[in-house]
Amino acid sequence: MPVINSVAARQDEISSWRRHLHQNPELGFQEVETSRFVAERLREFGVDEVHTGIAKTGVVAVVRGRGEGPAIGLRADMDALPISEESGMSWASRTPGRMHACGHDGHTAMLLGAARHLAETRSFAGTAVLIFQPAEEGGGGGRLMVEEGLFDRFPVERVFGLHNWPWLPVGSFAMCQGPAMAAADYFEVTVTGQGCHAAMPHTGRDPVVAAAGLVQAIQTIVSRGIDPVDNAVVSVTKLTGGDTFNVVPERASLVGTVRTFKPTTQAFIQQRMGEVVSGIAAAYGVTAALNYRHGYPATVNSAEEATLGADAAADVVGEAAVVRDPAPAMGAEDFAYMLQRRPGSYIWMGTGDGDQPGPSLHSPHYDFNDAALPVGTSYWVRLVERLLPAA
Repeated sequence: MPVINSVAARQDEISSWRRHLHQNPELGFQEVETSRFVAERLREFGVDEVHTGIAKTGVVAVVRGRGEGPAIGLRADMDALPISEESGMSWASRTPGRMHACGHDGHTAMLLGAARHLAETRSFAGTAVLIFQPAEEGGGGGRLMVEEGLFDRFPVERVFGLHNWPWLPVGSFAMCQGPAMAAADYFEVTVTGQGCHAAMPHTGRDPVVAAAGLVQAIQTIVSRGIDPVDNAVVSVTKLTGGDTFNVVPERASLVGTVRTFKPTTQAFIQQRMGEVVSGIAAAYGVTAALNYRHGYPATVNSAEEATLGADAAADVVGEAAVVRDPAPAMGAEDFAYMLQRRPGSYIWMGTGDGDQPGPSLHSPHYDFNDAALPVGTSYWVRLVERLLPAA
């Protein structure tokens, strides 16, 4: 079963929704107009229920099939990023400093397309719960939806997510077995020494040199402390200290991120980082304070649902275009919180143009490839019809 004909016939309409959303991006928990647009379309489609104000700006729609059956959840994220767009598209962002640089406009449009088709055909038995989530980009909207009782109000048995992937060509999918996206932690180290004249460094204790030593030493946590077949990343992304050329400052700081898949690896890195910070501070005669915070947990697909999702993708694009067990990615996703509460899976859908992936996610030049809209919309429909077959 390839892309659904009636869905393909509506590509221009789905694209118009996507481009409207792209022109009017809103950041996490500020998706007021986005939520209004989504809710208005859902009511026009004749879905059975539309619920707004969940996790501040989230929207949930309920579509019931022709017969009794279980409920499954389909999730799309809606928020944009604080990036100034440089795509040059005629539908580029109208809001300075705000941009749909991760394709959430496409995710929302595809789930809207699926909502319309499901409401019209109802060729399934059971309930499809369509989750339009706010604040994926660091705001933890998925966590808040769960904390507010998403799965108590809408008791789905399984939940599924999808993300566009410009490193795969349009018409292809990839589904990880197990971990798909990493846990993302944040750390900050503040180093305090003793300021002095830069021409007389022996009269003070230099926090900048100590911070530089920390940058080097932290790298050994992964290179010399983690099994090479495990996956972990420690990146220092910012180092600051001082205001001018001839003063050794009192303080310096560095910040960065840790990415892991296993809780044991995550715990080891946190512990070892504390030990390295303390040891380097002592060696340089300064003091150092580590602030380590856990972010999104790892996104882990359950085995059965990963297979079911890949099977549905194969219905749309053919088995040869579905990668069943790709390497996981070190990015993070708050869909992880939903997968901690319900079995489910998170699939990548190709949006690349042939062998040319184009601009990366989170690039100011990125734009969702509209050629993928019928593919993703058909995936959602096939997934519902496969998991909730009508008698």
